[in-house]
Amino acid sequence: MPNTRNIIAIGGGGFGGSPGQGIIEEYILNQARKKRPKICFIPTATGDNEAYKVNFYSTFTKLNCEPTHLDFFKRTPDLKKLILNQDVIFVGGGNTKSMLAVWKEWKLDMILKEAYRNGVVMSGVSAGAICWFQNGITDSWASELKIMPCLNFVRGTCCPHYDEEPERKPFVEKLLDRKKVKKIYAVDGGVALHIKNEENFKSVVFRKTKSSYAVSLERKNLIEKSFRKVILVR
Repeated sequence: MPNTRNIIAIGGGGFGGSPGQGIIEEYILNQARKKRPKICFIPTATGDNEAYKVNFYSTFTKLNCEPTHLDFFKRTPDLKKLILNQDVIFVGGGNTKSMLAVWKEWKLDMILKEAYRNGVVMSGVSAGAICWFQNGITDSWASELKIMPCLNFVRGTCCPHYDEEPERKPFVEKLLDRKKVKKIYAVDGGVALHIKNEENFKSVVFRKTKSSYAVSLERKNLIEKSFRKVILVR
């Protein structure tokens, strides 16, 4: 029986800003279908920021799992052994361009793809959300948003922080108007876009009144089609 492939792309929020709550984090762990799943946090996009790792452990040590993390800016472990032994990967936010450059130098991108095909749950927030897509919308460099190629586990373009940063929606509309892309997956803060086997999409809402969308442009009108919702908070 083939493995179910899961990507859980968070538009904003989670333990980085609200350590200890564990709402979306528990949902992510549950997708591993293990009694005590192993989860590895990859904070490359912040240069392995120590406070970020503290927030990770302060949240996941309260949940039924075995948490660990991967550093690239200290002595780096055997990557294949570490990653393929996990049930869940969680990638933190930060600078997507720098993160992917480091990963490709270490060939972590190829190891992650192997793990994904083996059924390891891939998740993350912001940079850790867009990295799984063909393209991501990022503020990693210069003074304005850019679109950049990512890992291409899922075809299409992802935009996080859709409702949190005012420049996001106009940039999405501009990309669509200039026909740079045909459709964009936009994810609000407080929501995760859960993708199964690259084709089954749903919104997992952990803050009220939030959503994720397939965004397109029809006759110069921006069309935002909401995905089916799973509500974790009332």
